[in-house]
Amino acid sequence: MTAGDSTADPVTDTSGAASVADRVVSTVIIGAGFAGIGTAIRLRQSGVDDLVILERGTRVGGTWRDNTYPGAACDIPSRLYSYSFAPKPDWSHTYSRSEEILGYIDAMVADHRLAEVIRFDHEVTGLEFDEPTGTWRIDITGRAPMVARTVVMASGPLSTPGYPDIPGIDTYEGKRIHSAAWDHDYDFAGKRVGVIGTGASAVQIVPELVREAAAVTVFQRTPGWVLPRLDREVGATTTSIYRRVPGAQQLARAAWFWGHESVAVGAVWTSPATRLIEMAAKLNLRAQVSDPWMRRQLTPDFRAGCKRLLMSSDYYPALQGDNCSLVTWPIAKICPSGVRTVEGIERHLDCIVFATGFEVSKQGAPIPITGRDGRDLGSEWSRGAFAYKSFAVSGFPNMYFTFGPNSGPGHNSALVYMEAQIDTIVAAVRVVLDRGIKALDVHEPAQRRYNADIQRRLRRTTWNSGCRSWYLTDDGFNATMFPGFASQFIAQMRGVDFSRDFRALRWADESDDAPAREAAGVH
Repeated sequence: MTAGDSTADPVTDTSGAASVADRVVSTVIIGAGFAGIGTAIRLRQSGVDDLVILERGTRVGGTWRDNTYPGAACDIPSRLYSYSFAPKPDWSHTYSRSEEILGYIDAMVADHRLAEVIRFDHEVTGLEFDEPTGTWRIDITGRAPMVARTVVMASGPLSTPGYPDIPGIDTYEGKRIHSAAWDHDYDFAGKRVGVIGTGASAVQIVPELVREAAAVTVFQRTPGWVLPRLDREVGATTTSIYRRVPGAQQLARAAWFWGHESVAVGAVWTSPATRLIEMAAKLNLRAQVSDPWMRRQLTPDFRAGCKRLLMSSDYYPALQGDNCSLVTWPIAKICPSGVRTVEGIERHLDCIVFATGFEVSKQGAPIPITGRDGRDLGSEWSRGAFAYKSFAVSGFPNMYFTFGPNSGPGHNSALVYMEAQIDTIVAAVRVVLDRGIKALDVHEPAQRRYNADIQRRLRRTTWNSGCRSWYLTDDGFNATMFPGFASQFIAQMRGVDFSRDFRALRWADESDDAPAREAAGVH
């Protein structure tokens, strides 16, 4: 089967969307966020038109659809937090707000006519590889299963909200809101609000709550390194230059890219540059917080980069507001009426906001996935996820991951990494579809060698320098981050060698160890 093959016309299901359960689809993409939409665009640009995107929600956007809390914005410059193959010349600010990012995703869908291939309200509950046919069976809640030659898991790592393991959390009788499921109908005026979490979402939420609520209590377990967010409105002249001057926007993107690359020297590895980052953060703290006691409470005791660097110019001022208090005592339990800390004080609250991020390193397989010989991905990933160069897993042929294991950036744009993955995934899909390959599977020794090298390199990074972060599992395994520069990750993805590191089974050759060189004829 090649791209675009279709042996039956689609029928219409009860939702009004086209159903493809009666045929084999060339490629099914799971998730309609940045990764899924980007993959679909690149597949179409490469000539693969027979594709379907399955989305459990009712609109596109992924994490930017879900994260609509007050103040939600990206902490990576807009020129980098976009695809190079889908440039947007008219970003309104240096750092985009969530509404504008969501609008950018909508524009990509419209510009590339993807609405016709997206199936909303299609929640995938399981995948199973069928070895005799070389296809994936895709189970969907309340609908007939689908069958696909190739599958792209684009559900993303930031899709499962994470709650802290605090005793009594289910006994709280007030309003409970997670940053990834904001209740825009709730009126904070006159309310006593507690915020649990002091990470990337919290530093955006707290200033907004301080403006609205009667009282805000921020419960801090550990402070983060906070750098100023030098945001500005993009003027009409700049936008006009990007529209009219060929290469201007690409040049700006390159400048931002290499600027962020330089940060890796101090953020990914401990070096003299790490001290410079910490010095800049301490100067920012001293400039914005005059009280010595509060400065001590807000100064981290770990190396910059060990946890995610925070970008905000209004978080510190908000903490010093007349209606805001910072609590650094550990939380003992959550009570029906509020939060009790270990020194015995119970603070009564009308609402608790959980700005506690997502389950990234501990979530394992996003759904039940069964590969060759009955292999269960959830079991194999139970102590930490792993893959070959972040996008493919041995024993699970013809299936690929965007933002897979060890593809997280600590200093640059996630979309830069994601774009590199997508281009490699498109190449893999084309190998399967164009070369008559029944199953294209990673050679397990290649996967083992790659992960041994990744974990060895990770031991020398700031992420493994001793702090607790969402990058690590409970036993310290880092399945999240890539230990290097973004340029190294891009080179890694471009250097995927299908002829050396994969094994292919052709329709006409049932030999399980037929090398991909013979079946695919590619490098």
